[in-house]
Amino acid sequence: MSRTALISTHGISKSYGAHPLFEDISLNFFESERMGLIGPNGSGKSTLLKILAGIETPDTGEISYKRHIDLIYLSQKDSFDEDKTIEDTLFDLLPQDLEQWELDKRIQDMKSLIEFDNIEQKINTLSGGWRKRLAIGRALIQQPKIILMDEPTNHLDLEGILWLEKLLKTAPFAFILVSHDRYFLENATNRIVELNPRYVDGYIKVEGNYSTFIEIREKRLHEQAKHELTLSNKIRREVEWLKKGPKARTTKARFRIDKAHQLMGDLAELSHRNAQTKSIKIDFEATERKTKKLLEAKNLNFSRSEKLLFSKLDIILSPNMCMGIMGKNGSGKSSLLHVLNNSLSPDSGYINYADGLKIITFDQQREIADENQSLKEALVESGDIVTFRGKPIHITSWAKRFLFKPEQLEVSVSQLSGGEKARVLIANLMRTPADILLLDEPTNDLDIPTLEILEESLKDFPGAIVLISHDRYFIDRLCDLLLYLDDGEIKYFADYHQLYQYQQSPLALQSDVKNEKVDQKKLQQVKRQLKKDLNRIEGQIEKGENQVQSLKDQMAFPSNLSNPTKLEELYTELHASEEKLDILYSQWEELESLNG
Repeated sequence: MSRTALISTHGISKSYGAHPLFEDISLNFFESERMGLIGPNGSGKSTLLKILAGIETPDTGEISYKRHIDLIYLSQKDSFDEDKTIEDTLFDLLPQDLEQWELDKRIQDMKSLIEFDNIEQKINTLSGGWRKRLAIGRALIQQPKIILMDEPTNHLDLEGILWLEKLLKTAPFAFILVSHDRYFLENATNRIVELNPRYVDGYIKVEGNYSTFIEIREKRLHEQAKHELTLSNKIRREVEWLKKGPKARTTKARFRIDKAHQLMGDLAELSHRNAQTKSIKIDFEATERKTKKLLEAKNLNFSRSEKLLFSKLDIILSPNMCMGIMGKNGSGKSSLLHVLNNSLSPDSGYINYADGLKIITFDQQREIADENQSLKEALVESGDIVTFRGKPIHITSWAKRFLFKPEQLEVSVSQLSGGEKARVLIANLMRTPADILLLDEPTNDLDIPTLEILEESLKDFPGAIVLISHDRYFIDRLCDLLLYLDDGEIKYFADYHQLYQYQQSPLALQSDVKNEKVDQKKLQQVKRQLKKDLNRIEGQIEKGENQVQSLKDQMAFPSNLSNPTKLEELYTELHASEEKLDILYSQWEELESLNG
């Protein structure tokens, strides 16, 4: 049975000046569509979405729509009448010929769906995350057939992202969304389209979720690279034949000469396409410090506007560790980072820093000292030379490393996109050796290729990393310890998977303000997972106990007892191991109480 196309594009192209975004795109979007649209920054994702919505027009090609289609476009930036209430904002979008009881029911249903407690609130009192929920609710209440969403997870905290995922999984409407959130794409979509000039058609479409797309994409790129090598070898043989000076007297000889030139053209085109995989080069520089304990925070308490954000917090940061911080918007994640870098003081408790410790902070606000300065001035203090790892690099080469073109160097920083500003900050951070990196939402505005490179660079960083992010994939790839800030309480988890299981646990569900009835089958699944988590934690505890005992035994060796430097190293390592063991014990007790 054939599916009904809601939107069809036929050979559409779009350029801005001399810069082509995409060419000859032909796609169908169906009633069952759950499509993720991805690609590098500047590949035209948002522009294509606007073309599909009728906001922009293509340079060439045609678009056809199913008759009487109800289509909603959800922009990255919301626009509301700030003085209106949530209820009035939703009410204005309902057909006014409905009876009052039906109007009231639609409003109450939407209030429940987007999880607002008070719809009498004015828009100007809402945080970014709740404004995003309202923008989504405003689209849903119109009951469209298809929604086009540009970065719908922007401004949402973890709970908001999970809420949107759940909503989209059972959505009665089709949707196309632009996103760089890989777990979100994995869980919410059933087809991926990537815009990228490295493909023959300028794009690739894959039926399935993000992990399926990754498998097929890697095969496709491998085939392209293999084809380039085969073509190169074939041309080498033809060039050797041409060097012999064959005379084009016969039809066969003329054909072979023409074919050789055609192959050269094909190779040039393929090589150019394969070279389109330009990527930012990220390499954070660490100091040569050998200290085992870089930072120790003890019994930290911090409040803001009489609201307790965290209390009794203990942290030890050592080399080669990455600690993630997650929590709801406003839970104190950024405040904790500012306390750790000493730009905010805790209400009580203390922090010990290793002598001469170098801490670098990547701020969520992407603040660059002077927005009116040029890109060149933002990348180098003066002159044309940047010093990196003791070597001079010309500013043009340094800028290219972060995907900036030479002609952009005189552009004002204020004209750069969020992703470009992030690349400027990363470039400047790389030039300063550090012991600790404090990163506040570093994934915001970065495309997937840049995220993948940033992950690899951070994995190779030998110092300590503290990382705030709502990007679950990013957290899972990097972090070996996860702190979750929850209404003033601190909860410790080994990874995001463990946090997710905790959030789905019977106890967490019972504490929900709605106190909804929990499906018994789901409860049994959660309990089975809890048992697995308990077994895993018990194994980690056993390893930790063995490590502690081994260190104690080493401290008792006569050779170590007579070596103060070695003894101090062992003591520091023992202290850190005991701290980790205490966290594991706490996790075990929490899981054991949930297991009943």
